[in-house]
Amino acid sequence: MLEQRPLGRTGRTIPAIGLGCVTFGREIDQDASFRILDYAVERGITFLDTAEAYGGGQARTYRKSVLGVDDVREVSGEMSSSERILGRWLRARGGRAGVTICTKVSTGGRPENIGRALAGSLERLGLDAVDVYKMHSPDPKTPIDETLAALDAEVRAARIGVIGCSNYSAAELRQALEASRARGYTRFEITQPSYSLAAREAEAELFPLCRAEQVAVTAYSPIAAGFLAGKYTPDRTRLPEGSRFHVIPGHVDVFFSERNFRVVERLRAKAARLDLPMVRLALAWAMTHPDVTAVLVGARTTDHIDNALAARDMRLEPELRAEMSAWD
Repeated sequence: MLEQRPLGRTGRTIPAIGLGCVTFGREIDQDASFRILDYAVERGITFLDTAEAYGGGQARTYRKSVLGVDDVREVSGEMSSSERILGRWLRARGGRAGVTICTKVSTGGRPENIGRALAGSLERLGLDAVDVYKMHSPDPKTPIDETLAALDAEVRAARIGVIGCSNYSAAELRQALEASRARGYTRFEITQPSYSLAAREAEAELFPLCRAEQVAVTAYSPIAAGFLAGKYTPDRTRLPEGSRFHVIPGHVDVFFSERNFRVVERLRAKAARLDLPMVRLALAWAMTHPDVTAVLVGARTTDHIDNALAARDMRLEPELRAEMSAWD
């Protein structure tokens, strides 16, 4: 079984690998999602991460509204398909025993919206309460005190176990922690940054803050949404059909850079010399940062789960990690 790590200062624990459920209903259908869930949980990956915004319907709406592209690239057009499929799996398997469910409010931190969004997520998941509830991103239009007051009320009402945030900078997380201390609110015990060889911004300030404050870090996109698999070229018009970048083209702007393509080629060469898959080596690098509590891995097949477990078992040597960290 996977090593258990502290979930902030709560006394709870989570496994060193979590399952990102963003693919459900977007890149894989319900049957495949059920297979992934069963396979992951049987192997100790019991932290299941979703969000109200994860859905085939949302991806399709995004392309139409942001890119002006009205086409079908998802396996379904169901809105919030990730939460819905996870809820159906929970009902089919007879409950949530042994798993930790994390979902996020993606539509803003206004107090009235917190209650509305949480109620929607609980209904889709078929739950009376969720273990972990995160702000999906900062809401600059709403004072953090107001957001925290609403989240604190939901914790006291036992509809949320632990609160946290995703995509917050160190300054934003620090502000939230200070507001909780000052007003006696439940604090953020967990944060979810992007972290990979292609996205290392969290190392400079966020990770040291989390270490000092004992905030758990569940890093997402440890292989940069598949970018570090080495299947992309700088030609933005030739994205593999069905890939994460094809379904959500916004990933191109995040990860396509001269520096990142250089890193991919160094990763390719090093993996070849070590006779390892590129993805496994990239995963092992992200997993072995001492401030990372758990990495979240998305999966379309059970092989992706196996690769994550194999990466965890590698126990990447400090010298190799330091060499990879120097790539630029």
